[in-house]
Parts: sequence; C-alpha cells; structure tokens
Amino acid sequence: MTDPAPSPAPSKSPRRKRIALGALGLFAAIQLVPYGRDHVNPPMGAEPAWDSPRTRELFMTTCGDCHSHATRWPWYTHVAPASWLVTHDVMEGREHFNVSGWPTGDRHADEAAEEYAEGEMPPWIYMPLHPDASLSAADRDALLAGLRATFGQGDSADAHGEHEEH
Repeated sequence: MTDPAPSPAPSKSPRRKRIALGALGLFAAIQLVPYGRDHVNPPMGAEPAWDSPRTRELFMTTCGDCHSHATRWPWYTHVAPASWLVTHDVMEGREHFNVSGWPTGDRHADEAAEEYAEGEMPPWIYMPLHPDASLSAADRDALLAGLRATFGQGDSADAHGEHEEH
C-alpha cells in the first residue's frame, strides 16, 4: 500500500489577511481616542521684546510650532498615533518655553540660544516634515545671534524669570 500524497502546506495568505485586517481594525479603533484632537491655539498674547523682526520671523519658522501659540497643525496631526506624539511635544514645548503671553513663558528663555547652538533644538524628529525649519548657515547664525540678544545668556536675574514688579 502506498502512502497517501502529502497534503499541500497551508497557505499563508489567510493568515496575512487576518493580520492586515487586525492592524486596520486597530488603526481605526485608535482614531476614537480623544487625546491629540484639540488643535485650537490659544491667543498669542504679549511676546518678548525681540531684538529684530527677523529674529522673530526665524524663531517662528524654526521654533514657533512648539514654543508659541502659533502652532501649525498639518494633516498628520489629526491621525493617531501621530496626533498623540505631536500634541505631547507641543504641550511640553510650550510648558518649557513659550513666547506667547510673555513674560509668563520665559521660564527657560536663557537656555534657548544654547540649546539651539548645541543642536538640541529643533529635535531631529521634527525636521523631516518641516523642511522650512532647516535654515541656511547665514540664517542659523542670525537666529542664534538674535536669540542671544533677545533672551541673553542666563547671567542676568531677568533671564531667570526674577522680574521686579513695578
């Protein structure tokens, strides 16, 4: 007696379909999470005394999305999980240093120039989707000089938020 012919190996196609449908279902479900949906910018309020209009322009182009109330909300900020990451980063950036509603947002103003000079800001993850934030060498130098002129180097009491009440 001969052995029956081996049965063909089960197709991986149904398994791949189940995985794809599961991933699609999960993606659809996370869209229902409300976090990251509120994209209303608060009013700008008072700003610092910029050393020049050019410094303000360069700052708003390179730093303003996270460090002001003038955040631009591109399409992907409406899709989870990107919306979660962007909302978290904007909230954290505004809490750390915010040029809107001055002087209440100046908590770390004295560090702005050095973090920019050291390449800590803007974060690397921000740059691919915001090519306008990648400045030429001349604009980078102008922004750095403007940040130093506007916010100082941290050696004055005013730069640390110790303002005298008048």
